[in-house]
Amino acid sequence: MATLAVLGAGSFGTALALQLARREHRALLWGRNTAHLRLLADERVNTEFLPGCKFPANLETSADLKQTVAEADDIVVAVPSHALREVLETLAPLLGQSAQGIVCACKGLEPGTGRLPHEVVKSVFGTSRSLAVISGPTFAKEIGAGLPTGVTVASPDARYAKKISHAFHGGGFRAYSSDDIVGVEVGGAVKNVLAIAVGAADGLGLGANTRTVLITRGLAEIMRLGDALGAQRETLMGLSGVGDLVLTCTDNQSRNRR
Repeated sequence: MATLAVLGAGSFGTALALQLARREHRALLWGRNTAHLRLLADERVNTEFLPGCKFPANLETSADLKQTVAEADDIVVAVPSHALREVLETLAPLLGQSAQGIVCACKGLEPGTGRLPHEVVKSVFGTSRSLAVISGPTFAKEIGAGLPTGVTVASPDARYAKKISHAFHGGGFRAYSSDDIVGVEVGGAVKNVLAIAVGAADGLGLGANTRTVLITRGLAEIMRLGDALGAQRETLMGLSGVGDLVLTCTDNQSRNRR
C-alpha cells in the first residue's frame, strides 16, 4: 500500500482521501486553513464540507505542506481550477528531484489563459514528472458515503494511469484508465456551462423536452470542441463526458444546475 497526499480539504478532496484510505492506503489530507485542519483532526470528520463521513485511522490531516509532500509517494491536487497554479507553484520547490507524480483532480479551465489543468501542470513542472487527471460523474457526498461511483484516470503514460487507477479502484469505486487526458478534461470542464442552461430552463418550467434537447445538442457541441482540441470521441461518450454531463444537468447536488 502507498502513501498519497491529497491537497485540498474541501468536499471533493476529502472524499478522495476517504476512498484512498478505504483502499488501505495511507492518505494525507492537506489544507491551507490550519484551524480547519485542527478541527478535522479532533472530530475525525469534515463537518463543514462532508458531514457524516467519519475518517478511518489511516486518513491523516496536516497543515504542514512540506512534511506532507515529503512523506507521499504521489500527490493528488484537488483544488478549484482557479487556485491550481498557485498551489502548484507552492508545491514545486518541495518536490525537488523525487519521482513523485501529480494527479490533478480539478475540473475547469484556468481563468485568463483558458488552459486545461494538465497544461497548467506542465507549465509549472515541465514534462519530466508523471502526470494523470481524474474525472467523472462524482458528487463528493456520494463518494464519501461509499455509494457506487465510476471515474476515468487519464495519463499519457499508460503505466502511471493504471497505477493511479489501481490506487483508487475497489469497494464500489470503479476507476478506468485512459490515455486521452484532453478528452477527460474537456468533458469535466464544459459540462458546467450546459448545467447552468438546463437549470435555467428547468427553473423557467420549460419542461423535459427542453432539458433533453439542451443535454443532447450540448453534447454535440462538446464533441466538436473535443475534435478541435484533439480529444477522442469515445472519451466524450464515456464517464468523463456524457456521464458527467448527465449527472451535472439532472441533479440538484450540482451547484451549476441548482
